[in-house]
Amino acid sequence: MNRDPAMLGATWGATMTDYLSKELRDGLAAVDENAPRRGRRTLSIRVGDAVYPILRVSDRGFAMETAAAPRLRGFVDIYDGQRHLTRALVVALGEQDGMTSYEFKSKTVAADRPPVDFVLPDGKPGDPRPGDL
Repeated sequence: MNRDPAMLGATWGATMTDYLSKELRDGLAAVDENAPRRGRRTLSIRVGDAVYPILRVSDRGFAMETAAAPRLRGFVDIYDGQRHLTRALVVALGEQDGMTSYEFKSKTVAADRPPVDFVLPDGKPGDPRPGDL
């Protein structure tokens, strides 16, 4: 097959959407911008009534935008959307590139019901621990 750019003319390096009309490309761009993000976690910290987004999270800690949140210290609640994941004791490690890093000193997984000390009738253990964080 001949891959000479002169033989291919204007189609060399073109993408599929280059052949669509401007109206269709604008419509596709609008739908893509307004589409809900599926599978994307929206982790946040809640302290009282205030909510602060988390940019990065790991087993050892998390990072937040410095300008978006006050310098946190003590117990905080971590949520994935509306679901309470964990309560953690945190300390600030420092600031770098507009982000403040925090370290977990302790974490307790949030449960939606009190723990039980017996086997449930359906044979499941009494207190399953989700491993989200």
